Amino acid sequence: MYAVTRSIVRALLDQISTEDLTDINTDKADVTLRQLAKTSRLQRDKGMRGDGFEWAVHEAIQGQEPSVIEPLALAMRSASWKSFKDVQAPQSLLFGFERAKYLGFLDAVVNTAPDEAVILPDTRGRPSTFGKWVPIAAKGQASEPLLGDRLKKVWKTDLFVSDEDRRRHLAVTIKSNARQLEAGPGLRLGIVPETRGINKNVHYEWNKARTDGLWIVSLADPHGFMGLFNDAYGTVAEAVATLGRHDRGGKYWAKPSPMGQEIQAQLESFATRKVQDVCDGLNDAAQQNLLGVDNKLISVDAPSWLHLGKPRPTNIVAPKPSFIKLD
Repeated sequence: MYAVTRSIVRALLDQISTEDLTDINTDKADVTLRQLAKTSRLQRDKGMRGDGFEWAVHEAIQGQEPSVIEPLALAMRSASWKSFKDVQAPQSLLFGFERAKYLGFLDAVVNTAPDEAVILPDTRGRPSTFGKWVPIAAKGQASEPLLGDRLKKVWKTDLFVSDEDRRRHLAVTIKSNARQLEAGPGLRLGIVPETRGINKNVHYEWNKARTDGLWIVSLADPHGFMGLFNDAYGTVAEAVATLGRHDRGGKYWAKPSPMGQEIQAQLESFATRKVQDVCDGLNDAAQQNLLGVDNKLISVDAPSWLHLGKPRPTNIVAPKPSFIKLD
């Protein structure tokens, strides 16, 4: 719960714009939780939940969360048995062309993959070079004419997944609303929440009208990763609504669980702390060595592109946020 909460808070920090930073007169690395809440738009920004879902799935893969990596590994084997027949621990690279505008992000994505890394399109022929095509895809929809027939929609990629060798990559699109899922040349996998009509863990969907298809991973809800994500999202949304003084819209039925309310209260008590420090505190809490826990989300370093400009000195001295253990 702490780990998924951390992912959602990071997604909110990811979304804060240069214009917002100018308005609050601070650097991204120094943004406090209250400042983040003031600039967040829970009701108006429909993409906020989706971005939180992307971060949570990415960090769950990095942390080898079984409820995510097991169906993902099955989908990877189904999409390319020759390349991923032995995959046990899928790896993830966070992409999303919207993020490419941040300084250093694109270089970080390309440099993380080895020199011989490739993208596997859903066609016969030689795989496409990762380092050559990813920078082009980062231009967004304008890149379609430059990508070629096999990769025309790869700019819609949210994650690139690979095995432990990190040489062969599959482009993944992630949607928190399964009905918004789109396929296209270059995209191989889709990750969505379990919903009515899409309730199998892993299956293939073919669209006759568009003559394209995707291997779909639907994450279990409510007794799985999606149930945890929904609770954590409600937790963060409530804390943001309180600190940012937002209108809750009368959604009394969307209250988080008692465990979520405990985290909400702690978040609200850290209003003046830097978001980065709050994320570190959540990360520490997620690493608690509780008896009987064999799998847990691991620490994932925040990428450098989350920071815009040089850090500015501050006179505020505050102890490091420390979260309590949850029963």
